[in-house]
Amino acid sequence: MSDLEIPAEESGLLSRARTVAGSSFNRWLVPPCALAIHLCIGMAYGFSVFWLPLSRLLSNTDVEACKAQSFLDALVSTSCNWSVPLVTHTFEIFIAMLGLSAAVFGGWLEHAGPRKAGFIAAACWGGGLVLGGIGVALHQLWLLWLGCGFLGGIGQGLGYITPVSTLIKWFPDRRGMATGFAIMGYGGGAMIGAPIAVALMKYFSVDNIPGVSMTLIAMGVLYFVVMSLGAFGFRVTPSGWLPAGWTPPASAGSRSMIAAPGQHVHLNRAWQTPQFWLVWGVLCLNVTAGIGVIAMASPMLQDVFGAHLIGVEPGTELSAAQKASIVAAAAGLVGLISLFNSLGRIFWASISDKIGRKVTYAIFFVLGVLLYSSLPTLGHQGLAGLFVVAVCLILTMYGGGFATVPAYLADLFGTQMVGAIHGRLLTAWSVAGVVGPYLIAAMRQSQIDAGIVRTLVYDQTLYVLAGLLAVGLVCNLLVTPVDPKFHMTAEELAHERSLQHERSGGGDAASAARGKFGVRGVLAWLAVGVPFGIGVYIAMQKAAALF
Repeated sequence: MSDLEIPAEESGLLSRARTVAGSSFNRWLVPPCALAIHLCIGMAYGFSVFWLPLSRLLSNTDVEACKAQSFLDALVSTSCNWSVPLVTHTFEIFIAMLGLSAAVFGGWLEHAGPRKAGFIAAACWGGGLVLGGIGVALHQLWLLWLGCGFLGGIGQGLGYITPVSTLIKWFPDRRGMATGFAIMGYGGGAMIGAPIAVALMKYFSVDNIPGVSMTLIAMGVLYFVVMSLGAFGFRVTPSGWLPAGWTPPASAGSRSMIAAPGQHVHLNRAWQTPQFWLVWGVLCLNVTAGIGVIAMASPMLQDVFGAHLIGVEPGTELSAAQKASIVAAAAGLVGLISLFNSLGRIFWASISDKIGRKVTYAIFFVLGVLLYSSLPTLGHQGLAGLFVVAVCLILTMYGGGFATVPAYLADLFGTQMVGAIHGRLLTAWSVAGVVGPYLIAAMRQSQIDAGIVRTLVYDQTLYVLAGLLAVGLVCNLLVTPVDPKFHMTAEELAHERSLQHERSGGGDAASAARGKFGVRGVLAWLAVGVPFGIGVYIAMQKAAALF
């Protein structure tokens, strides 16, 4: 059998064997494919644009009767509007399912390859939005949760981890930068998707009722197409492939944080190591603190600074126009958060290639503790500009934590099963995504109930978040190289590669992916770069209200 022949059982259109790169391929075509997927599923951060419209779908309802209905009645009622807390459970469901599906299907992904996994992710995320749109049309809350939450969450999980191991293997010389490119898309997806959703809801509105149903269906179809194009654009490296002219650095010995070539840990052993659980804690604590700021940013800016934002002395009676200006300024902060959350991913992940992952996370935690602890003081002194700068820096590290952790895992556990290990680690995000907002909301409410003035209700919460980051710093400092006893033997590694249907051989590895970037590369990058640039422009427009 020649190197280019594929066994019949491995020749399906979605099979991994069909995606092994040929000689004309260029590795810089892979990041746009990853971005195409992540820019779509990144709409998860923009789903808040649906909450209020979803609570105003029906007119002439019996308000008192609706207040008295039970939770189970609300799931199937067609005569009562849904409350905002009820519809926001959609977000909690798909974030929980993101972590669970990434953990469950991560091992399968390594064997199936990025094309099949990416296409299924497209079907689940796009199809989930369509099903959710049908649920809205029928006014069935359970169907909204099933579509956007459960099915969409599976698409989120698969779509999130699909590019990771592929990019790391294509860019062994720039692991952080490569994964930063893809995961930057997740942070920036809301900058593109949220304005599209708002425009579509207005376009499909009838009698001043926003067209949520048709918007979800239209975006589901759009996302399915874009994600499928990304999935079919993926190629994987032949076994043993290396970038032209690059030689893997020799291990620095037992104290090196980077596994030497050939040292890989199997998924089933990785979670048994202390390193896995320490990094799990690092991610969970960083995300919990970051989500706290994201959840509080807009109301915190309004409560703490209020009239200061528009240059009016506190205590002054505000007109309707002045109140609207304050709300617009807070919305501008939300736009900046999206921008810095996204750009921080590529910035910090690329920096980690130079200074190391452990040092990068140490910076996150030390600087984070200082910034979180300073926010109450900045609020008390009315320094709104410095407050906004601090929040934006915090969000770069929140996003940077997501983008750096895949490379951290590859350093510790090798690249063979890093996608699957990353999938297991994302359960930390699920925990933080559910526990974090609940903790923050409960603390804020307890302060309000205790009679604390609104300008001070966030102080205790911010100090607690700083404390969580201090614990994260300890976890990070305790991370050491993985004990060699956990590494796969040569036989185990060969078996794992056989399950991926890798066609080994010096010819393939030496000649693959030596093609030119060319017109195809320019078009691929423009296809994802132009929408991202438009999203940045919109975010900057919103941020202008702050200044």
